[in-house]
Amino acid sequence: MNSFYSVEELKELGLKSFGKNVLISKKASIYNSKEIEIGNNVRIDDFCILSGKIKLANNIHIAAYSSLFAGNVGIELESFSCISSRCVIYSISDDYSGNYLTNPTVPNCYRNVIEEPVLLKKHVLIGTGSTVLPGVTIGEGTSIGAMTLVNKSLDSWGIYIGIPAKKIKDRSQKLLKLEEKINY
Repeated sequence: MNSFYSVEELKELGLKSFGKNVLISKKASIYNSKEIEIGNNVRIDDFCILSGKIKLANNIHIAAYSSLFAGNVGIELESFSCISSRCVIYSISDDYSGNYLTNPTVPNCYRNVIEEPVLLKKHVLIGTGSTVLPGVTIGEGTSIGAMTLVNKSLDSWGIYIGIPAKKIKDRSQKLLKLEEKINY
């Protein structure tokens, strides 16, 4: 038995679109599938949650136990982006200031829901156990270390770690030459 959906099974999920060589674990949870677009060469592992307006480009891997909570404003991953295990990306969140009630069991008139899109540019890597909050854009080629909190947008080609994320050094761009060699 294959642990990934077949092409026919992917069609039955009702995704907005999906490309070639898409591997989605049968143990992943997908909500609002009609809002999810998936490119070519994408793999989504066991126990991932994808919810809301999500756009995944090409050559993307989302490792086990990761979650994308996109709401109506969306999360977009450009090509060659990778999310390691146990990461969470939010484009929607409650206001935790104490001025409002929180959680989806409370009527919306008592909540202040924050919705801002999240964008991961090409070649972004998110290390295990990291969290990305609403409104963040992570610049091309940026690498996020394990257990990092990304609460503001980050520049391109940096390596960031910590709570909150702080740049520790520049990241090599050599991988761009390797990308040119890939021939599909």
